[in-house]
Amino acid sequence: MRLAFFSPLPPERSGIAHYAAELLPALARRHAIDVYSADQRAPDTGLDRIGACSAHDFVWKQARTPYDLVVYQLGNNTCHDYMWAYMTRYPGLVVLHDGQLHQSRARALIAGRRERRYRAEFAFDHPDAPPGIADLGVEGILGDNLVYLWPMLRLPVESARLVAVHSAWFADRIRHDHPDAAVECIRMGVGEPASVASGPEAAGIRGRERLGVEGDGIVFAAFGGVTREKRLPQILRALAACADTIPSARLVLIGAEADHYDVMRDARAYGVADRIVRAGYVDQAALGDCLAAVDVCLCLRWPSACETSASWLRCLAAGKPTVVTDLPHLGEIPTLVTRGTWTPSHLSALRENGEPAEQPIAVSLDLLDEDRSLAIAMRRLASDAGLRRRLGERGRAWWSAHHRIEAMAEDYERVVALAAARPAPGLPAGLLPDGAEGARALLAPFDVALDDLLG
Repeated sequence: MRLAFFSPLPPERSGIAHYAAELLPALARRHAIDVYSADQRAPDTGLDRIGACSAHDFVWKQARTPYDLVVYQLGNNTCHDYMWAYMTRYPGLVVLHDGQLHQSRARALIAGRRERRYRAEFAFDHPDAPPGIADLGVEGILGDNLVYLWPMLRLPVESARLVAVHSAWFADRIRHDHPDAAVECIRMGVGEPASVASGPEAAGIRGRERLGVEGDGIVFAAFGGVTREKRLPQILRALAACADTIPSARLVLIGAEADHYDVMRDARAYGVADRIVRAGYVDQAALGDCLAAVDVCLCLRWPSACETSASWLRCLAAGKPTVVTDLPHLGEIPTLVTRGTWTPSHLSALRENGEPAEQPIAVSLDLLDEDRSLAIAMRRLASDAGLRRRLGERGRAWWSAHHRIEAMAEDYERVVALAAARPAPGLPAGLLPDGAEGARALLAPFDVALDDLLG
C-alpha cells in the first residue's frame, strides 16, 4: 500500500517521534510511505521507501495520487496540532497514544484565537457537560487535572476509519463511550538498547561517567519529562524516608525539565538535593548507556491518560527492575502490588493450587498508600540484589515476548488492512473546517460576522 504517515520525528523531543522512527523501517518493508510533518521543510528520514514531506503539500499530493490510507500518530502534545484539520477531512487510521487530548487541543485553538471553534468542539465532544465548562477553558482556569474529566476524544475517534490503541482496557473504554467506532489494540514495541548488545558492564561504566555518578551506592532513575505527573515529589519524599537504610542512594532524572515544576526546590525541601543527578534530555544513542548505569527504574505516573510508557518498556528491554503505578490499563501485566507493606498480592490470575499464573515482572504501587509503599519498595529493592536480578530477567523476557518492534509491526499490518477496507465516517458539517476561520478571527474584535459580509 501507499501510506501517508502524519507524525513528529526526531529531533523533535517527543516519545511518539522516537516511536515513529522505530516503527517506520519495519512498515516500509511492505509499504511505500510518505511522512508528513508540521515543518515547512520536511525532515530527512534517511530510509528507503520512505519520503519526507511537509503537511502543506498533502492536499495536492492526495488529489493527484490518492493514498491507500492516511495514518495519524496522535498524542496530547503541541507537536500534533497540525494533524487535526487533516484528520476530519481525510479520515484514516488514528493511533491514539493518550486518552486525554483536551490540554493540547484547547491550547492550540485558544492560542490561535479560535475560541468559537473550541466551544463547538467541546460541545460536540461532551454534550452532557455542565454549562460554562468551555468558558473556563477559554479563560485558562479549567486546571491541568480537571481536563481529564472532559478528554475531547469524540472528534478524532468518530472521524477515524479505525482507532488503534496500545491497551486492551483502553480499547474497551473507547468502545463503551463510542459504540459505533472501530477500535483495535496493537502491541507497543521498542528496540533493544544498544548497551545490551555491546555489553552492559562496559555500557554501565560509560553511563556512570556520563552521568557523573560515583561510588557503589544504589542508583534509582526516573525517565521522561521531569514533572509532577511522574510522581517526582513522592519519589523525593521516599528517598528522604529511606535515608536511614540506604544513605548512599542516588536518584538520576533523565528527561527534559518542565518550566512549571522546579524539582530542585522540592529536593531541597526534603533534604535530598545532594543526592539528585539531573541528566536532562538524553538522545537515543546515549540512552542505553544511561540505562545500564542505573539499578532500579521508577516509572510512575498519575494522573494517567491511559498512555503506554515507551520509557518503561525500554527499561524492561534493558533488563532493569521497575516500579510502576497500579493503573487499570496495566491490569493485564503481572506485577507485585505493594500496599503499605512488603506482602504483595498478584494482579495475575491464580492457578488451582493458588500459585500465581505468571511470575511478576515489576513492582506496582497502590495510589492510596503511595508514599509508604514506594519507600518500602525502594528499601527492599536496594537491599535485595537477587530480587532486582529476577525482576530484571522477567521484565526483559516479557519485553521479548510482547513488545519487540517486530510484534508491533505485525499488529500494524493487521490494523492497516482493516482501516483501509473501512468506509470514511461522516461528521456534522459544522465541525468540518471551511477555510474561513482565520478571517473570522480577524473580524472578531470588530464585532463583524463573516457570514453577514458574505450573505
